[in-house]
Amino acid sequence: MRADRRRFLGWLAGAAGLAAGGGALAKPLLVNQCRVAIPAGLIDSPWLQQAWADVDPAQLWDCHVHLAGIGDGGSGIVVGPQLSSPLHPLHYAQRLFYMNAGCAHEAPGKVDQAYVARLLNLCDAMPAGFKVMLFAFERFHDGQGEAHPEHSAFYVPNAWAARLARDFPARFEWVASLHPYHAAAVDDLKQAISQGARAVKWLPAAMGMDPAAARCDAFYRVLAESGTPLIVHCGEEKAVKGSDTQAFGNPLRLRRALDAGVKVVVAHCASLGDDLDDAGKPHSSFDLFLQLMAESRAKGLLHGDLSAITQRNRKPALIRTLLERGDLHDRLLHGSDYPLPGIVPLTSTASLARAGLLPKAAVHDLDILRQHNPLLFDFTLKRLLNWQGHSFSPAVFNTRRLFAASHA
Repeated sequence: MRADRRRFLGWLAGAAGLAAGGGALAKPLLVNQCRVAIPAGLIDSPWLQQAWADVDPAQLWDCHVHLAGIGDGGSGIVVGPQLSSPLHPLHYAQRLFYMNAGCAHEAPGKVDQAYVARLLNLCDAMPAGFKVMLFAFERFHDGQGEAHPEHSAFYVPNAWAARLARDFPARFEWVASLHPYHAAAVDDLKQAISQGARAVKWLPAAMGMDPAAARCDAFYRVLAESGTPLIVHCGEEKAVKGSDTQAFGNPLRLRRALDAGVKVVVAHCASLGDDLDDAGKPHSSFDLFLQLMAESRAKGLLHGDLSAITQRNRKPALIRTLLERGDLHDRLLHGSDYPLPGIVPLTSTASLARAGLLPKAAVHDLDILRQHNPLLFDFTLKRLLNWQGHSFSPAVFNTRRLFAASHA
């Protein structure tokens, strides 16, 4: 038995408390039922067969996957007060849904292990070669580069993400998260790259950083020289809060990184919220993302990931635009935003079908698939999206090409 398989069974045994729902989140229409084996009849579904056509699983790295937990398994994860206290009811409820989506809500004392075991289980149902890229997440820092846990929604250490990628190399890669204002940022970045980090993840508004600041230049130089991509959340941030400066997420603030030669991935294609253009006029963040994609400085460097674009709070017109823009498909990357595809109310396959973006006949199979494997559900859903003959090119799902380059 392979070593990674033995480790997987160990994680699964450690997460034996994992249950299929219950407690305050037991309504089946609202929660992920956390079923395991995909029904045999569903495996033979023509929709799943269509999804894998022309896609090489060995080239498919889901480039947007979150690690979560509560720090009970030696992970070092810390959940901040806004997510852990009922005094912040909206964010507290979000955390419960996140943990349910990751099937770690019924594992007292073993939540961290349960979350990883479920993710490994989902990957194990995918063809050989498929991997997910696990995100670390840095704390909020002030302008002097000092961390402030009290203003941080959560913290996922680089060491935890790196350990999982090292223990399960057949399924996991990892993405570091480092604050460029910190005094040791450049040295920490070099160390992360030497330890196999495939990219760096920033969420500027939550982490308190301005991508257009000159103090990022040394950090950018190392990214550019190593070919390590920078994944940046742009547009409005709904899930976590750090600073009150949403403007840090304006896609146009990434010009400094592009001018330094950094490969940049705009998470979610900046598909939510509004920002200001160069003249101070408001536009959708998505329109500014498209504007930046068209600038000469972005050629060969700027990409967008498709995570979250099918959620209810995104407009169907945005999906139609991305489907129609075949000229951009070799710069778009598949990402699931896991565990969010497992949050049942966030994505409505029926609504997408009514909008003419999804075959109505596929809705039933997709809805069943989501309860068993949200990763496969999200991939299949995006492969089936279609608007007047336009669908995403297989190139969108050849994500390894960008992230493997830094360690070639």
